[in-house]
Amino acid sequence: MSICEVLAVLYEGVMNVDPGNPQKEDRDWLVLSKGHCGPALYSALAYKGYFDIELLNTLNQNGTSLPSHCDRLKTPGIDLSTGSLGQGISLGIGAALGNKMKGLDNYVYIIIGDGELQEGQVWEGIQFAAHRKLDNMILIVDCNKRQLDGYTNDICSTFDLGVKFSAFGFEVQKADGKDCGDIYRALMDSKQISKSIGKPTVVLLDTQKGQGCSFAEIASFNHYMVVTEAMAEEAICEVERRLQKALEKEQTDIEKEGQGR
Repeated sequence: MSICEVLAVLYEGVMNVDPGNPQKEDRDWLVLSKGHCGPALYSALAYKGYFDIELLNTLNQNGTSLPSHCDRLKTPGIDLSTGSLGQGISLGIGAALGNKMKGLDNYVYIIIGDGELQEGQVWEGIQFAAHRKLDNMILIVDCNKRQLDGYTNDICSTFDLGVKFSAFGFEVQKADGKDCGDIYRALMDSKQISKSIGKPTVVLLDTQKGQGCSFAEIASFNHYMVVTEAMAEEAICEVERRLQKALEKEQTDIEKEGQGR
């Protein structure tokens, strides 16, 4: 749930994609290195029109086209299969390099978890991407501060990610992962900056595991949960309340702007 906002921004306001032609050559790519978050990506793809929303009800069932981890051979709109943490970023970097060699004017967006950064392969890839000046690649780190066994700072601290990525040759942007407007700003700035300076960019998203769902946010262990029907209904109502509040705030801001003119 901590990547729902960034997925919404990517598919509705940033990426050049065509649900009617998922394999078009000049499309932007999305690589979900933390492939276990497939259900969030499937939701974004369904609402974008890659497949019928009703298919979401078949998640993880026998014969489904929506397995627990992303599989490009099963799901329309999945560019690369992922799931083994640390390897998705290498695949995405390879795609970015390949597209650059073809002379394509597109971007590869890679979403990776902060716990996943403990994999050494990640930093090998980051160093390679900077060395090859992959300015057509934007890395997005979901900094939700937790991993399978607990908090990242308790298990293996990430330290200052901005400093680390800068040292590895990346341009660094930061954004509030709960604020779609701030995410959009960071992504658009990244596109402009990366091309102007000829280097890859990373966007560090400040997020919360279980984001937008109170019972998941406050749970001491929330890497996976058994959700009852009552809990699901509660979560839906909470999301709807937050959406209504956001829409009211947006309307108020528009009215204030109008009065200011």
